[in-house]
Amino acid sequence: MSHAKLEVDSISWRPSPKAPLILHPTSFTLDCGRILGVVGPNGAGKSTLLRSLYRYQKPSTGTITIDDQDIWSIAPRAAARMVAAVLQEQPSDFALTVRDVVSLGRLPHRLGFSSPGKNCAQVIETVMEQTDLTRLANRAIGTLSGGERQRVMMARALAQAPRVMVLDEPTNHLDIHHQLELLKLIKGMDMTAVVSLHDLNMAADFCDDILVMENGHCIAFGPPQEVLTETLVSGAFGVKAQLEQLSVSRSNHFSFQLHS
Repeated sequence: MSHAKLEVDSISWRPSPKAPLILHPTSFTLDCGRILGVVGPNGAGKSTLLRSLYRYQKPSTGTITIDDQDIWSIAPRAAARMVAAVLQEQPSDFALTVRDVVSLGRLPHRLGFSSPGKNCAQVIETVMEQTDLTRLANRAIGTLSGGERQRVMMARALAQAPRVMVLDEPTNHLDIHHQLELLKLIKGMDMTAVVSLHDLNMAADFCDDILVMENGHCIAFGPPQEVLTETLVSGAFGVKAQLEQLSVSRSNHFSFQLHS
């Protein structure tokens, strides 16, 4: 899997020139092959940030570069060969097969409007093997479980052969088994990735770096053990957070109580 360096420099977003900022100026650098977890309470600005990263919502200010190339200064097709997105929403009401959906990921690599690009068929088959979807290739997407559909969305994004993957709460609506399965799949792909997560313990275990957001501001960025402190988590989420070390795994986990 090809991966790249992602640099975000002072990006912000407001819905109109006179509207208040929804995302305040935010900057960070994510080195090649690292996974960034974006965490924060509801309404913190996580999805707004991610929409700019996967080129859905143009920032009001600032730049987003992948290996020194501004993704908002190039054609959409060229950008789609650099960054791919996996979102919370999953298609379930149409008759495309698993292979059909995964094949959509190759559209940015097609020649003209219809001719497949070089090695498209091989890329599709390889990605389906990596995501354990070969046996489901001819199943209609609407017949799959939530976890299976999310795996198909991962495969479609991987078929784009992106340099950076952006995942907006990809574990939402999945049970714990499928959450862990999906996170293990992402980790195993050795890619540069940005993923928003609700579960702080999952984020700490799974991500190389953490970006904490609150009210549209980035309030912390860095390795989980440095960023996810009791004080910061308690303040950002409005809870009493207690950091505990599990004796078996020797990993740190949070437990939470509501403020009285």
